[in-house]
Amino acid sequence: MSSHTIDELIADDGVRGRYVLVRSDLNVPLDGATVTDDGRVRASLPVISKLAEAGAKVIVMAHLGRPKGQVDAKYSIAPAAHRLNELADFEVTTAEDVVGDSARQGAANLAEGSVLVLENVRFDARETSKVDAEREEFAKELAALTGENGAYVNDAFGAVHRKHASVYDIAGLLPSYQGDLVATEVKVLKTLTEAPKRPYVVVLGGSKVSDKLAVIDNLLGKADQLLIGGGMAFTFLKAQGYAIGGSLLEEDQIAVCQEYLQRAEKLGCDIIVPNDVVVASKFGADAEHEVLAADKIEEASFGSNGLGLDIGPKSAELFASYITSANTVFWNGPMGVFEIPAFAEGTRTVAQALADSEAFSVVGGGDSAAAVRALGFSEDDFGHISTGGGASLEYLEGKTLPGVAALEG
Repeated sequence: MSSHTIDELIADDGVRGRYVLVRSDLNVPLDGATVTDDGRVRASLPVISKLAEAGAKVIVMAHLGRPKGQVDAKYSIAPAAHRLNELADFEVTTAEDVVGDSARQGAANLAEGSVLVLENVRFDARETSKVDAEREEFAKELAALTGENGAYVNDAFGAVHRKHASVYDIAGLLPSYQGDLVATEVKVLKTLTEAPKRPYVVVLGGSKVSDKLAVIDNLLGKADQLLIGGGMAFTFLKAQGYAIGGSLLEEDQIAVCQEYLQRAEKLGCDIIVPNDVVVASKFGADAEHEVLAADKIEEASFGSNGLGLDIGPKSAELFASYITSANTVFWNGPMGVFEIPAFAEGTRTVAQALADSEAFSVVGGGDSAAAVRALGFSEDDFGHISTGGGASLEYLEGKTLPGVAALEG
């Protein structure tokens, strides 16, 4: 069964004066009370706006960080809600709790076309409980905010891989609909997994190879090339017999990487690892650093324990050449410590290659999405920037996403 869409909700039932509970993704990075990257707020705005413009009384649920079921001011949703209010053409108010007096009073006072943002749903331990009955109890209290004729819209792709009350259980209590953001993400990921136009290149980075094992396993027979950068590249280099100094290494994954390299060769999928590396004397913006061949990492002028913190320029150009010749590209994970300018060029080169490419390109959320924005690229430079790194990876691993499945039930 396919999911019902938000357009069906608006067209078929009408939403003027009706409560609509929306699960959005407002999980933004903060510096104190300042939102440092509002990408997810901006991505959530279209569906909230569509409902508000149709006259709905919109109640937004979202999480921020991992407060572990406790009220913690540093994880308050208020800064994200404030940013939403700055961007919106409608009134946005914020409740001081999730399902308590403030939430109930705020919902009761909602006017048509206005929006109430509930406090961080993860302040209630039942949201993430492993006990079905506890999550269901919380979902019922959330649903009760909508009165007798409420509806539910899931537009939080970044959370659909979680079996949480506001993502999964709530869908069984109210008429449920797929938000435009979730619908777009699923359509894009189906293209990557079911019928990618070849050559199909997957670029994987980030710190730990263990975070990407399942997606590598599932894509070995589907992608034409897997380009491996970031900290995870050093476990692959070690698996090929290279000395890597003090670079990040997951010792227990060496054998797995060796097995992947062997399988890839049999399946006709090329695993490409860096052939040069930016090696630093320490982790920091003021570190000495130099470019060394991948087999010379321990020959740095400052000693044999240097840290590989970025792919080198030759590797970056090699990766870019594969990207520009591809027809489909998926990228997840930076090529180095992009937050430090000296170690950002590998990520910048990959991002520029994607921006210049005519391929169907997908930036897989999380740190990758943050990197392209931090490095000054426009989201319009890419075919699609996912709002959910973990959800994107789990979909590419072949897993069922509970939040998506719940809308199809």
